[in-house]
Amino acid sequence: MPTSMRVMELVRFGDADTSFAARERTRPEPGPGQILVRVIATSVNPLDLQTRRGDYRDQVALPVVIGNDVSGVVVGTGPGADGFRPGDEVWYLAPVFAGQGTYAEFHVVDQALVARKPAGLSHIEAAGLALVGVTAWEALVERAGVRAGERVLVHGGAGGVGSAAVQVAGALGAEVVTTARARDHAFVSDLGADHAIDFSAGDYVPRVRALGGVDVVLDTVGGNTLARSPGVLADRGRVVSVVDTPEPQNLLAAWGVNATYHFLFVSPGRAKLDALGRLVDRGELRPVIGTVLPLDEVPRAHALGEGGPVGPGRGRPRGKIAISVHPLDEPPQRATSAP
Repeated sequence: MPTSMRVMELVRFGDADTSFAARERTRPEPGPGQILVRVIATSVNPLDLQTRRGDYRDQVALPVVIGNDVSGVVVGTGPGADGFRPGDEVWYLAPVFAGQGTYAEFHVVDQALVARKPAGLSHIEAAGLALVGVTAWEALVERAGVRAGERVLVHGGAGGVGSAAVQVAGALGAEVVTTARARDHAFVSDLGADHAIDFSAGDYVPRVRALGGVDVVLDTVGGNTLARSPGVLADRGRVVSVVDTPEPQNLLAAWGVNATYHFLFVSPGRAKLDALGRLVDRGELRPVIGTVLPLDEVPRAHALGEGGPVGPGRGRPRGKIAISVHPLDEPPQRATSAP
């Protein structure tokens, strides 16, 4: 096994095409309770774009390898790491802002955060689901406590977290309302949304209220969503936001419906991955992969994530942007992936 590895390192904050450099680094060694994983695939998330731009420069010391999703194969174990053996296929969400990221050929992680990859997912698909799936699960199950028969509004149902949340909410037995552009309505309906509202075609609040309001709002888009949520909530409704709120918002209206607000910065964990894996096995959750690029094209992946050039055309692809790090012979992406 090599003692060095290839990484894409963030060397400066700024534009996608000037911020990264391909480097050779010493391969990490697993410590007590840790495993060494050969990274087969990772993916690009909005958190990565924000980190590269410098939004979290107080938490990030350059140069650094960023990235948080991993699907790969165990190749080594540290003392006391007896839960996995070399050859095991695993997936996980690496801790945010905690050491080496996942834009690398190898990654070391505490075994407590790792789960066995669902057999029904390719490594590309698993890497595209880890962060967004865990975020959706934590938001809807651990924070909002969604129950069967409730009505849930997912803002941005065609996005990464949104597309996972639409499916998770449906699997929990909820009636799912989502906001999405008209061109994405067929897509979100295929994911399981019961109602799709075009947020670009006028005020969404009266249209949600016409359905009878909702018990839970999941905010994946930001803006003034927090202030407007009481207008669609039933009494004792819950709001979960997974985006930054840099501008103050007036939440006085939340008093009128006894609303509860949760602000979520995702945390990794095996139990959440295992729960997602069970949904995958039952056919209730599927990843949405829009584009797959090699590790040395991380700058292009970031440009795509921000709506940059896509081949001969332009525009952000629907679904996750996955990074193939160590390609394996895998079956072609199934029809569950985005076109």
